[in-house]
Amino acid sequence: MRLFAAVLPPEEAVAELREAVRPLRDDRLTWTSEAGWHFTLAFMGEVRDDVLPELHARLERAAHRTEPFGLRLHGCGHFGDRALWTGAAGDLDIMRLLADRADAAARRAGIPMEQHHRYTPHLTLARNHAQGHGHDHRQGHGHGRAATPLRPYLDALAGFEGTAWQVDTLSLVRSHLPVSGVPGEQPRYETVRAWPLRTP
Repeated sequence: MRLFAAVLPPEEAVAELREAVRPLRDDRLTWTSEAGWHFTLAFMGEVRDDVLPELHARLERAAHRTEPFGLRLHGCGHFGDRALWTGAAGDLDIMRLLADRADAAARRAGIPMEQHHRYTPHLTLARNHAQGHGHDHRQGHGHGRAATPLRPYLDALAGFEGTAWQVDTLSLVRSHLPVSGVPGEQPRYETVRAWPLRTP
């Protein structure tokens, strides 16, 4: 299973973001579906079935050790010219702690994780089509196609502030990668387990 630990925004936060993004959606970027709007805490990739019981137990412990925290969608950012995202504000120290604990839980369950970096909360909104793929060098194809500048989108979303909510759940999400080969098809996401954060 292709899995990651995540914080999922509530419907109210998704609705606010939907309104903010609606005027910006165009065909120059590949926009993520609302089902893909989440804050990934620890990406695990393909996880073997025999590891799951240990992983579940360790993630449950990580959730129970972490107190609920306030969060809101906030502003925007980008990774080079590859991706456009909205960020988070609120109790980010606790969110980073939860991300560290989820990462550690996966490692201790025997999942080979990428090098651990300081956690940057981000919810991916769109990606650039032009990633330098393909071998057609004619104008407008493959390498000849310049990435769409993200600056207009960043300017439009810079002042975005969502309504705060209380994060009280750690979710384990499965992503099903597209198999149809249809360009632009999105992964499907399925919450396979969820654990409450520490209750007082």
